[in-house]
Amino acid sequence: MTTGPLITGVDDTGNGSARRRRVDPERRAQLLKDLEELVLAEGFLALSMDDLAHRLHCSKATLYSVAGNKEQLVVALTKGFFRQATEQIEHAVAEVADPRLRIPAYLSGVGRAMSRCSTQFYADMIGLRSTASIYRTNSAAAARRVQELIAEGVKEGALRSIDGNFAGQLVALAIEGVQSGVLLQGGLSAGEAYTEMADLLLHGLSAPPA
Repeated sequence: MTTGPLITGVDDTGNGSARRRRVDPERRAQLLKDLEELVLAEGFLALSMDDLAHRLHCSKATLYSVAGNKEQLVVALTKGFFRQATEQIEHAVAEVADPRLRIPAYLSGVGRAMSRCSTQFYADMIGLRSTASIYRTNSAAAARRVQELIAEGVKEGALRSIDGNFAGQLVALAIEGVQSGVLLQGGLSAGEAYTEMADLLLHGLSAPPA
């Protein structure tokens, strides 16, 4: 995402008249935070730049100081959401010493992050090519990270040797199923679903010993 002032006063496609609007860094950061909260809660395909400006009580020129058009804006917001989520999740995992518990810590972090996304945002995200690509990239990264955590656990003797690639892909599919709502039809919340996912991955269906 481009930083600094952009040519503003244009339409949603980035064409039109031009005038410059400078927004100080603090105001810009708050605007991005407010935009993220709105978009994650309500989606973005049905919202125009006029709608966003009205909802955030700012001018369109101010919005165009952040991105040249609506698609650039939602792409920047989507990338920022996943970047921030990744940092928070990895920080939480780094604080876990037991390699067996790093997997549930990771999945719980994913659950907390993705629970911020409404079903409308998810539908819009996968419905737009540019944001769908971002989502696929991050889902693939989540699968690889689970593979790495399994490999680390096996190497340290805390986990038995399994096919890490299969487990990672299984987790990626489960994340998609939770987010789309397919795996929540039994009444589980997203957070509960991620907890169950971690438990199944670590313990399978075996009952604990008496």
